[in-house]
Order: sequence, then structure tokens, then C-alpha cells
Amino acid sequence: MQNFISQSKLTRPVVARFVAGDHLEDAVNAIQDLNSRGIGGILDLLGEGVTDPDGAQGAADEYLTSIKRIEETKIDTTVSIKLTQLGLAFDKGSCIDHVRRLAAEARAVGTYVEIDMEQSEYVFDTIDVYRALHPDFPDLRLAMQAYLRRTAVDLETMATLKPKVRLVKGAYAEPEEIAFQKKNEIDAQYKFLTEWLFERGTMPAIASHDERLIDHAKAVALHLGLDKDSFEVQMLYGIRPQLQEKLAADGYKVRTYVPFGSAWYPYLMRRMAERPANLKFFLRALASRN
Repeated sequence: MQNFISQSKLTRPVVARFVAGDHLEDAVNAIQDLNSRGIGGILDLLGEGVTDPDGAQGAADEYLTSIKRIEETKIDTTVSIKLTQLGLAFDKGSCIDHVRRLAAEARAVGTYVEIDMEQSEYVFDTIDVYRALHPDFPDLRLAMQAYLRRTAVDLETMATLKPKVRLVKGAYAEPEEIAFQKKNEIDAQYKFLTEWLFERGTMPAIASHDERLIDHAKAVALHLGLDKDSFEVQMLYGIRPQLQEKLAADGYKVRTYVPFGSAWYPYLMRRMAERPANLKFFLRALASRN
């Protein structure tokens, strides 16, 4: 399946719905288009699970190139990073050094870094990296996954930091003892964590395409007397673009996660598994091209 999707001319136009392209300039162009419609970007270099120092250094260099392009093009975007790309799995100290440099460079060009959350086995170390860098870079944003049973406790341990969090549902396959499996349980946890972040966090990012969860965030902000610009709504490239535009037109801060790079297959598969509508779109598009 991977070979077919990666190599077939039939699938490339469909993949382009969810991935800006193989190259940085593809993502820059996509973000420029988003900016023209009042939507910010989140620049995401695809790839994870680097296993050697040279690979981690290469990823860090690519991120630095991306930050330089932000300065050159003046696009409105943040930079999302995956810590396993930067060596978290084998050298946490070196990973922290990479993130520190990226955060400093991002700050210098007027933006900031967002740290993705990966599989559950990396949650502890990812939070540890965030904690280590928060005193110098309080503008760092950390993704937290609502479907993990531990997330509420993890947030409590960071309460004194007033963490800046991107709240996602979670897209990795995790066992039931680690993660909620039922949609109603995940949604209930998501709402509870949304309330926690508005009350005890900083500038929460509600990363969801579910209008009910977005409406819940709006209601929480209204209840607390907060303005529309007190939080962000974040969505994925290619998913519900009309809703993104409507929210931006209504005065909400909206950012779109724009992935690019050749390592797009695992990302695409997670998007298919995460939302049945995405898989239906993919299959319909393939059928229409045969």
C-alpha cells in the first residue's frame, strides 16, 4: 500500500490535499495563500524517529532553513517540531540543545516554536524538554493529547508554568489502558482539558475540526470574559478549509498546520485513521481517477 500510494500518479493529487508538497517552498506558498485569507500557518517538516546524531543535526538544519525563509518571506507562521527528529530517543541533552537554538532563532525572526507530542512512550521526555526550556522560552507551545488518560495529571504537574498548550485529540494507535478509545470519552476529556487550559494555561490552541468542541471553547472564553483573541483555533491543511475561513472572518485567531517533506506517508495514514471522512474522501478520489 505504501509503495502504491507513494509511487502512483493516481494518488499524488489526492495526497496534495493534505500535504503541501515535498519541498519547503511548497509549504511557504501554501502559507502565503492562507495568510491572504486571514489564516496563520504552522510550518511542519514531516519525519520522526531519527536514530543517529547526523540525522538529528540534519533535521535541525532543515528547521533552521525554514526559520530563515520565514524571515525572508515575512509569512505569518510558527514552526512545529518533533523531538524524535532531533534525537530525543537516544540523546535528550543534545535534543534540548537543538530545540534551544531553534527557539532562539524563531524568536529572533518574530515567531515561536510549537513542540509536537508523539507516541505515549515519549510523553515524559517531551514534557521534560518543555520544562527545561520554559524558563528561557515561555512562548514555546506544547501539544498535549486529550485521549491519553495521563494528560490531566500531566497538566496539573505543569500548572505553575501556566503552560502554552496545543490541545489535540491524539492520532497514534495506543492501547486502552493508556488511551481512551470511545469518542464520547475522548470528547468529554477534551472539554474538561479545554476548561483547564483557559483557566490555568496561557493562550490555549484548540486543535480540532469538531465544531462542537470549538463552540465549547468559545463558550468557555465568553464565560470567563475573554476576547476572541485570547485563544487560537488550529486545524490541519486540507481539512475543513471553509470552516477555517469562516472562523477567521468572524474574528477568531486561526492557524493551519501545513506539513511538507518527502516523509509524508506515516502522517497521511494517521490522518486517514483519525477521521473517517478523510478516508472516504481519499477512496472517492481514487475511484474517480480509475
